[in-house]
Amino acid sequence: MLSRTSAWPTWPVAAGSLALGFAVAQATGVRPLGGVVLATGCGWCALRWRERVGAGRAAGLVGLYLAAFAGSHVLAHSIGAWPSVAVVGAVVAAGSYAVADAAPARRVVNA
Repeated sequence: MLSRTSAWPTWPVAAGSLALGFAVAQATGVRPLGGVVLATGCGWCALRWRERVGAGRAAGLVGLYLAAFAGSHVLAHSIGAWPSVAVVGAVVAAGSYAVADAAPARRVVNA
């Protein structure tokens, strides 16, 4: 049985935690504090992803999240910090939605 929080879509949390993590780091000047936001958001999503689509796909989505975070730093040199965060947030949102949120028939029960 899925818990009440398991029914929530993950894509807004995944994308939002990237943006919020950057905002916290930029506003406070404390990068590790932004990292706490990122880790919390990704961790919450990883638990939901594993419940919905199994450990393998969840690991893939965590990999996408981490690659997007790293890639945002590279992309920021070309298009700026906030546009970069918006682009990678959209990519993570789309991936999360496509793999874990839009396909309830693929959900794994008791995995």
